[in-house]
Amino acid sequence: MNNGKTYQGNCFCGTVQFTVSGEPAGMGYCHCDSCRSWSAGPVNAFTLWKPEAVQITRGGNNIGTYNKTDRSHRKWCKTCGGHLFTEHPGWGLIDVYAAAIPDFPYQAGVHVHYQETKMPIKDGLPKMKDLPKEMGGSGVSLAE
Repeated sequence: MNNGKTYQGNCFCGTVQFTVSGEPAGMGYCHCDSCRSWSAGPVNAFTLWKPEAVQITRGGNNIGTYNKTDRSHRKWCKTCGGHLFTEHPGWGLIDVYAAAIPDFPYQAGVHVHYQETKMPIKDGLPKMKDLPKEMGGSGVSLAE
């Protein structure tokens, strides 16, 4: 996807608005316990972007942050609690939740932390035990 387009995103109530531009570094589904707990769902659809591709256009002072670990800085709207994105400083990437950018043509390419899944998905995509090697994981793939 080399579209050079800009997509609008926002929190649940619209107080916080942002754009993502260009193309993401990756897209997929995360099955880890942290993402499931944070999203209150069985799986989290992610889009990974370089920080310069993500711009807060409104409500930046209304963004809350929670760091369970130094690896993930989770962001949400202080008004509605709507989840926005997670900064991953060690990777130099921001995970913008796919649902927060409704017009973006999301296409997952991988499942990560699949060993923790609570909802097996048979879609033909690679299923990583944890993360790809280049992101600090084992790089081990699991059977679908």
